[in-house]
Amino acid sequence: MQRWLKFTKYLQEFGIEPIVLTVNPSKATYPLRDESLKDEISSEIQVFTTDTFEPFSVYKKATGRGEVPFSGFANESDKPGPRQIIAKFIRGNFFLPDARRGWNKFALEKAEYLIKKFSIGTVITTSPPHSTQLIGLKLKQKYGVKWLADFRDPWTDIYYYNELYPTALTKYFDKKMELEVLINANIICTVSEDMKRLFAAKHKKIKAKKITVLPNGYDESDFENWKSPSNNRFTIVYGGTLTHKYNVQTFLKTLDNLAREGLSIKLVFAGNQDEIVRNQLDELQHLPIERLGYLSHKEALLNLQNADVLFLAIPDLPDNKGILTGKLFEYLAAKRPIINIGPVDGDAAKIITEAKAGITCHYTDASSIEIAVKELHEMWQAKKAREFNDAYIAKFSRKALTGQLAALIS
Repeated sequence: MQRWLKFTKYLQEFGIEPIVLTVNPSKATYPLRDESLKDEISSEIQVFTTDTFEPFSVYKKATGRGEVPFSGFANESDKPGPRQIIAKFIRGNFFLPDARRGWNKFALEKAEYLIKKFSIGTVITTSPPHSTQLIGLKLKQKYGVKWLADFRDPWTDIYYYNELYPTALTKYFDKKMELEVLINANIICTVSEDMKRLFAAKHKKIKAKKITVLPNGYDESDFENWKSPSNNRFTIVYGGTLTHKYNVQTFLKTLDNLAREGLSIKLVFAGNQDEIVRNQLDELQHLPIERLGYLSHKEALLNLQNADVLFLAIPDLPDNKGILTGKLFEYLAAKRPIINIGPVDGDAAKIITEAKAGITCHYTDASSIEIAVKELHEMWQAKKAREFNDAYIAKFSRKALTGQLAALIS
């Protein structure tokens, strides 16, 4: 959401007029909405919306749930019941490549109108939902436009893919669609080096040179008038969704043990947790925890401002080295030390090290976690400021990244 909101915000400064095509918000269904982000779109930018068809009302009836599922089923039980399994199977095998494909018919019709009306020469599609890439494919085939396919997440390699119970036939057709998109796109963008390697290895016709890593970033304007915190407890803040797949139990238990030993620590969560993580938090006996629930983007940034340390977690999954959550870059811009729980040789760990922004610890390495927390706590007590690699961090500003995007599509 924010990736292309911010690109759109700055493209005009590089001589490119973005025309946005999206779904009518009154027709779409999403687990969360942040209306405040609309304020970031200039009135000069033309935004067109269309109707859509989404099967989530059927999903609600099938599962008995009153909410739309989060990406990766973050708001669903780890042990789904029979109704939930059936609903996932239907989603995974009857709505290819995903349940948002009902938008494509309406989007294609409007896109063709816009191409003709504005003489558009470049089309950008971003996913997930990966069904959006099929729109770009058809427009490329019909009009010969320059097509940039942007992937914020993997397609058939995404970590929850098998949780949709795809059959062998489903996997065949899904991989066929994925390859057709990757082979025909003029430019492929991904958010990490590991994702680039993943896509380049799909087929010999996919040349690595046409894949560009364009990471997520931070908007400098969001961090103006930034203030230092003045907490009477060492405050560690996490922002975003957190599920058991992030494997943070050792981290939580270590914090609880340190609090029991007398370390003045407080843990703040802004965002949603799944049932297992909520239970893990409830089991902690000594660590003060504040749960703020979902916050708008503006509120979330204010919460980062109050942190002494920012807590990052990378899902503990196969092929997770290339996972670069968007919050990492806002953590960097916040100029607060980061403690990252994840693969110590992953892309996130490399960026944190290069930025001199913090420490990465393996999920189950209680000893290194304890050492890292104590080190950061001592710096906090001594009121010692951390020296970040500001020049490196500046590369991830949204404006700088938009300049790279503009060079790709000019």
